[in-house]
Amino acid sequence: MVQPLGFKDDTTPHHVCRLNKTIYGLKQAPRAWYSTFRGAILEFGFVNSRVDSSLFIYNTKSVAYYLLVYMDDLVITGNDPIFVSSNIVQLSNRFSLKDMGQLHFFLGMKVIPTTTSLFLSQHKYIRDLLTKMNMHGAKKVTIILSTTIVLKLIDGTSSVDCT
Repeated sequence: MVQPLGFKDDTTPHHVCRLNKTIYGLKQAPRAWYSTFRGAILEFGFVNSRVDSSLFIYNTKSVAYYLLVYMDDLVITGNDPIFVSSNIVQLSNRFSLKDMGQLHFFLGMKVIPTTTSLFLSQHKYIRDLLTKMNMHGAKKVTIILSTTIVLKLIDGTSSVDCT
């Protein structure tokens, strides 16, 4: 750290201000953390997704690697386990990381790895929602539309015979 412009003390040029509050208590802390993290990830050769600013992609001929940031959690996946491990080591050298192992739940979705992909399930979320709405005893239906309502076009004429 250096003394801020306009507040330099010539008698003690190497003294700096002492923080009374950590950066995590400040309103701008998430933005500062993301900015620092994004800069480091881009230095590693990642590209920020144009569609989602929290997704970073590293793609070469043989390596496809994806890093997703949500708050202060990272979801990391790729097709080369050695590259993924080495990248986690690189990240842990720059940032304080805790490897939580395989992903099981993320944003209320259960993540089930298969041999070729990841299966995402919201079964628990749906069950909790049904319980909250007092509908946990509702019967299953295969058709979500009512079969007794006659559908009509906007102008009031009957719809096309769907049979």
